[in-house]
Amino acid sequence: VQLQASGGGLMQAGGSLRLSCAASGSIGSINVMGWYRQAPGNERELVATITNGHSTNYADSVKGRFTISRDNAKNIVYLQMNTLKPEDTGVYYCNAEGWSMNGSRYNYWGQGTQVTVSS
Repeated sequence: VQLQASGGGLMQAGGSLRLSCAASGSIGSINVMGWYRQAPGNERELVATITNGHSTNYADSVKGRFTISRDNAKNIVYLQMNTLKPEDTGVYYCNAEGWSMNGSRYNYWGQGTQVTVSS
């Protein structure tokens, strides 16, 4: 399974960005897709996740500002980020958990996309 993320960039505080992550390859069945981020000197942290039934979970720091969504037919997950803050700066990674065609469970990470929010 390959995960290709896009949409990062430089934005002023208060602005918006939309990240996308497309899964390809021997996908089988993807259960949960999500976004995580890592700021310099910090550990990777959860931003948001979404199940194949569209149940969502958000970090408290992004609730009300970020929206995660998913196109199950295209195996794409999106992260709409509004009212960006400088503390949202970091490398954003997409993640996919699921089962391959042979029934084995997998957990894959994308390559990361940089988001920088200036004050």
